[in-house]
Amino acid sequence: MTDDDRAKRRYFTIVAARLAGVAGAVFALTLIARAETLGPKLIGIALMMSALAMMAIVPRSLARQWRTPPEE
Repeated sequence: MTDDDRAKRRYFTIVAARLAGVAGAVFALTLIARAETLGPKLIGIALMMSALAMMAIVPRSLARQWRTPPEE
C-alpha cells in the first residue's frame, strides 16, 4: 500500500466519523421533536450531546494518532 492510498483511506475514515456524528445528531433532533413525554426527550438530548462530542473529539483524535512524526 502506497502512502497516497493510506492517506486517502485515513481521510475517508475521518470524514466517515464526522458523517456518523451528523447522522446521530439528526436522529437525536428528530427524536426530540417527535417525543411527547419527557423520557424520550431526555434520551434525545443525551444522544445529541454524545453526537456533538463525537463530531468534535473522534476526528481530531484520529488525526493526532496518524500524524506524521517530526523529522529530526
